[in-house]
Amino acid sequence: MKVSKYMSTKLITAAPQMTVREAFDTMRRHRVRHLPVVDGGTLVGFISDRDLRRPRWAEDVENWTDFYQIDDDTTVRDHMTENLETVHTYDTVLKAVRLLREQRYGAVPVLDKEEQLVGILSAYDLLGALEEMLLEKGK
Repeated sequence: MKVSKYMSTKLITAAPQMTVREAFDTMRRHRVRHLPVVDGGTLVGFISDRDLRRPRWAEDVENWTDFYQIDDDTTVRDHMTENLETVHTYDTVLKAVRLLREQRYGAVPVLDKEEQLVGILSAYDLLGALEEMLLEKGK
């Protein structure tokens, strides 16, 4: 079972200069929780609704809610994950599952052989693989 069979190919992306408010609105409008961040056609980051709710730096502040306020100048670049782990279309679903479980990711970008972004694989997508396996086993 390859990643390409289960990944979502309808890419909804963000740009690094997009405000986090725009990113949040994009996620809500398209009913997604993760956005690959693309700059000039190149994958440069990944942002999730969790990144918008609780930024990484908040863990260093005792009472972070007193300091954290998103304004219209806060950009996706300020909150995105930059050192990405990815999977490829030809990787096995097992490899992807292990990555998501070990790193506690909700989704991961999918690249093709030329290292171009072609999809996203989420935990929700992997439920489809599980369902298919269970149905096969039941036959």
